[in-house]
Amino acid sequence: MLRINENKFYTGKLCSLFTASIAEEAHSFHSRIPGYAETPLIALDALASRLGVKAIYVKDESKRFGLNAFKVLGGSYALGKFLAGKLGVDISAIDFSTVAQQLPEPLTFTTATAGNHGTGVAWAAREMGQKAVVFMPKGSAQASVDRIKGLGAECIVTDCNYDDTVRLASATADEKGWTLVQDTAWEGYEQIPTWISQGYTTMAAEAAEQLQAHGVDSPSHIMLQAGVGAMAGGVLGYFADLYGAERFCSIISEPDAADCLYRSISSVDGTRTSVGGSLNSIMAGLACGEVNPVTWNILRDCGNAFASVSDDVSAAGMRVLGNPLPGDKQIISGESGAINAGLLYLLATSSSEEVHDIKERLGITSDAVILIFSTEGDTNSERYRKIVWEGAWPLEP
Repeated sequence: MLRINENKFYTGKLCSLFTASIAEEAHSFHSRIPGYAETPLIALDALASRLGVKAIYVKDESKRFGLNAFKVLGGSYALGKFLAGKLGVDISAIDFSTVAQQLPEPLTFTTATAGNHGTGVAWAAREMGQKAVVFMPKGSAQASVDRIKGLGAECIVTDCNYDDTVRLASATADEKGWTLVQDTAWEGYEQIPTWISQGYTTMAAEAAEQLQAHGVDSPSHIMLQAGVGAMAGGVLGYFADLYGAERFCSIISEPDAADCLYRSISSVDGTRTSVGGSLNSIMAGLACGEVNPVTWNILRDCGNAFASVSDDVSAAGMRVLGNPLPGDKQIISGESGAINAGLLYLLATSSSEEVHDIKERLGITSDAVILIFSTEGDTNSERYRKIVWEGAWPLEP
């Protein structure tokens, strides 16, 4: 159900790729996109009181550009940076409504996705007058396939897992002369994944400003979910640069079926460790078995603790957020979005002495001010109802 290891490789060393100034550029770019609005930061005061902490704030990314997830921030910023380079201008000169007119013909961008990243790339390509081809692993939800096709992209469902689908998308891009927009990296392919992770810092910059409006100079805890670690690394790097890595405790969580970061941080020497197999999890957006090398250093250096959790923990988080206590606002959070709400709930309510000890070591006390990112809404609405209405994946005692 739950395994958490504190990071013995922690140094607090910052990363020049993810800073407050870079986040400012990304935020400025996104704010110029037609329809931009910052997503809400929701204070769950009643839940905080019930769980015995001072405050819980949830950044609700289901409101992002009408796409029900945060991923568009990375894909759109990467496309903006790529097209700016193509045209020989600064990204500040990129205008979504006119950039296509400056190119002789549309470019084709391709990616592999479990759903949300591909949706973001397809949307950004459409809005900028470009083309997109999206590859998805076997078992992908039909709702995600339909959503991507509805944005004008070609969508190809493969017969292999996520990581092998990434390799297929990369090989196809090389063969056809397309541009791969992937949120993980490997030797020789680092620039676009870096831009994607930098794009995610917009939601962190928004959250920091919103926390200030609530009178919070710095949260005591920041909980981030990870697949390959692209979002977790970019956002953690930003907060470490903004606040100072020593001012908060960061907890990075993953599904236990694809816990490559947890295994890497638990290794003897901190070597990146992959997870193979089918990677089956209801948290499809986090079911990735290979660590992103672009963000690995900042996660290893500034992540305080890493958690490997089962699907029922995420399901519990969905129910907690979707059925709020009196006075709290409802948050519709999907499987990948609710993992940390479920983890916090488990840490606060479990009668297990081991879990209680973990909670104490992480400093989750009555003084804790906790920031959580609900990174998606009900992107798989049928499964959302099965979990929240029908009680599927009940939390094991």
